[in-house]
Amino acid sequence: MSTVVLEMRSLASTLADASRAMNSGRRNAEARIGFATPELLWQVLTAKRWELLEAMCGAGPMSIREAARRVGRDVKAAHGDITALLNAGGTRRLRYPVTVE
Repeated sequence: MSTVVLEMRSLASTLADASRAMNSGRRNAEARIGFATPELLWQVLTAKRWELLEAMCGAGPMSIREAARRVGRDVKAAHGDITALLNAGGTRRLRYPVTVE
């Protein structure tokens, strides 16, 4: 999976799609992350977080320290932003390294 679709949609619509996918047993071609409002999208996906995503895209699993080094930020700040991206579903943790799908 190499595509993540960011979209505005209601919780009911998101849950209906998730239910359909679970019942069909098929996996979507791309990951989807839905936001109720554009404001919520930009609250989660800040400019600094977008910079981290760009640095990590296609690079495979990497440590938070390496992601911070690539964007010239301190590890603590990058850790906070990567944690927020993990919680939103934009990245995933593979034991220790983090990767962007």
